Amino acid sequence: MNSTAYSRPSKLPGGAGDRRPPTRLRGFASKIEPKKLGAGLLAGCCLALLTYVSLAKLFAIYSPVFASTANTSGLLQNTPPASSSSSSVPETTDAIPAEDTTFIGRENGNAVDPVDFPEEGPASAGSQEPGVPEVLSRKEDEAEKAAEAAATSVPNAEGGGEGAALAKMSCDENGEDEGFPYARPSVCELSGDIRISPKQKTMYLVNPSGGGGFDENGEKRLRPYARKDDFLLPAVVEVTVKSVPSAAAAPQCTKTHRVPAVVFSVAGYTDNFFHDNTDALIPLFLTASHLKGEVQLLITNYKPWWVQKYTPVLRRLSNYDPINFDADAGVHCFAAGYLGLYRDRDLIISPHPTRNPRNYTMVDYNRFIRSAYALRRDRPSALGEAPGMRPQMLIISRGGTRKLLNLEEVAAAATELGFNVTVAEAGADVAAFAALVNAADVLLAVHGAGLTNQIFLPTQAVVVQIVPWGNMDWMATNFYGQPAREMQLRYVEYYVDEEETSLKDKYPREHLVFSDPKALHKQGWQALAETIMKQDVKVNLTRFRPFLLQAIDKLQE
Repeated sequence: MNSTAYSRPSKLPGGAGDRRPPTRLRGFASKIEPKKLGAGLLAGCCLALLTYVSLAKLFAIYSPVFASTANTSGLLQNTPPASSSSSSVPETTDAIPAEDTTFIGRENGNAVDPVDFPEEGPASAGSQEPGVPEVLSRKEDEAEKAAEAAATSVPNAEGGGEGAALAKMSCDENGEDEGFPYARPSVCELSGDIRISPKQKTMYLVNPSGGGGFDENGEKRLRPYARKDDFLLPAVVEVTVKSVPSAAAAPQCTKTHRVPAVVFSVAGYTDNFFHDNTDALIPLFLTASHLKGEVQLLITNYKPWWVQKYTPVLRRLSNYDPINFDADAGVHCFAAGYLGLYRDRDLIISPHPTRNPRNYTMVDYNRFIRSAYALRRDRPSALGEAPGMRPQMLIISRGGTRKLLNLEEVAAAATELGFNVTVAEAGADVAAFAALVNAADVLLAVHGAGLTNQIFLPTQAVVVQIVPWGNMDWMATNFYGQPAREMQLRYVEYYVDEEETSLKDKYPREHLVFSDPKALHKQGWQALAETIMKQDVKVNLTRFRPFLLQAIDKLQE
């Protein structure tokens, strides 16, 4: 079939009722020289093209859609700002598009629509908070309401505004947890006209009344690392909250944000996956997840590789690029913020009136973390649901100490009992290993940071912990056993005896390692690290096989 869409008629229509060009116009047009007519048409086309290009460039500069496309390409870059001495604010607060959300009409941390903070907590009906079920009942936080009220009076570049009258600082710094003293770090919540100057390591609070928990110099100093550890804290950047009587006494804003701030440190032990979760990611979840992404993170002791490594988690917690607190030269202004992070015991979240008023649990955190890494399995396989189906077991191997010396024999025994066995060592690619763990029904490992990966398991999967010799029951239970139960995982533990540890080849039986391991515990972590923590294990398969059967039984419960 021939197309006539662009065919040209051989003559003008002239049938009855057709409109024809007026005779006068046809006569005038016939007098124009063809060469002049062509030149005029060419000039007109050039003028139209120039006008189009000018308007398109103007649109590209001011359109939020263009801005979002340009800015999100540098998501969570590892490189610090080009010059820390520059007075301009680095482009680190551009909106980060979530995997299933388009942030049109929002750029550089400023909401275009008038609602700046979530109106409801995660318990509200219709909550879309990642990883947190809508049916969970949550308690509304008074501090959150204060932050929402403060959001209506965000300080302007010159300062002032109604936010100054709402100045408030409340700090939780005297909390105690017997047996876990490090689990109660100091945290301060602020609202009002807040000016954060990373270069000066200072948060200015415009506070005409002068009230609040400040010292005689009108200051409050805090090291915002989520672990109250006297050995570690000196290496954490100290941030000062300074009370000033008026906006004129504070530096002018170079960037105004319509979301609250969270200032925290990734110093200390955060090179370790266990501590990445206990000292940073879980505290961040506990402190900021109720804000549903509308929060600006400012990170001290900034580690570019750490930010890159946990990009999926940081994306779920904040819609904006984190700010490098160690290099930024601007003055960032907020109406509300946190200095430090709330936390609980290791891999455990318990109800608390101030530190966890929304009653989050580790089940909530596991759902959140699975959502961040797009892990789809939330339940283990049901044995017998398909002919020939075998449960999946992942054995985490170790390259340093506490190796499972007869790992191949253990894997063969598990295979003989009906498991499909995979052996892998956790590496730097968190997303890839998380997918491997989530595919398992049973996770087996010797006591160590690798067991932290149980956070990726589907709910009601099984964790098997091999506990080394040396009165390790307290550590095994509190670091991994009880957390597994809190995550609604099924838990099996196997205690190595003195014939199954490599320590028997290094120390005589009368040594404290065998005669009184508790005495080594009393000497402190260094003594443990040099002895008990350096052992490898070789399990007795006859003793161990019933524990593998327990794992199968628990999958059938």
